[in-house]
Amino acid sequence: MPKKATRRIASPARTKQSRPVVSEKTTRSPSPRPDGEIHPKGMLIGYARVSTLDQNLALQRDALSEAGCAKIFTEQMSGAVADRPSLLDALAYARSGDTLVVWKLDRLARSMKQLIETVEKLRLRNIGFRSLTEAIDTTTAQGRLVFHMFGALAEFERSLIRERTRAGLAAAKRAGRTGGRPAKLAEEDLDVARTFLANPDIAVSEVASRLGVSPATLYRYLPAARSANTYSC
Repeated sequence: MPKKATRRIASPARTKQSRPVVSEKTTRSPSPRPDGEIHPKGMLIGYARVSTLDQNLALQRDALSEAGCAKIFTEQMSGAVADRPSLLDALAYARSGDTLVVWKLDRLARSMKQLIETVEKLRLRNIGFRSLTEAIDTTTAQGRLVFHMFGALAEFERSLIRERTRAGLAAAKRAGRTGGRPAKLAEEDLDVARTFLANPDIAVSEVASRLGVSPATLYRYLPAARSANTYSC
């Protein structure tokens, strides 16, 4: 018995699908600094200062390094100077989310007013402040509370000073004393000066020399002396 021929259906040709090309992206995050330096968020920035050249910065630098400061600015200058170059560089280097770290509070400022003003500027830029010796950290709630207490005490001290000053001035006024420097020229001296200045042959500088004052002081008491006598001093 003859076999039936089976009809084979040709299967469609398989098309090769190309795999999508995955572009390799660089893992380096862009730096926000213009100099190209990588600045990680939440960076600890140290500031160390000594007043004289005889003092050593090693103690502060070691403490800041152990605290985790990735960059440390050092300076040899008195804290009474407001414009300290290294401190200004540290403040300019800091970015939002960073923390400025010092070994002690007096390394940053020499007065409570200066300290509060500096930390307030940091807060407005979202930059924390930390002092290792006093264990103050404004990035924590406890640290902010302690620092606010410092600010309140400083304001209380300023209020007491103003109150004492007003009370002292009031007591002096009742006693017949007035504040300020004593007058350098009495009314008799001014009469003598007017007599001399009436003579156009006498210079203002000569009149001031006879009275023992400078020409500027004489002009302050007698503004008309310039028009009354044209001689230069």
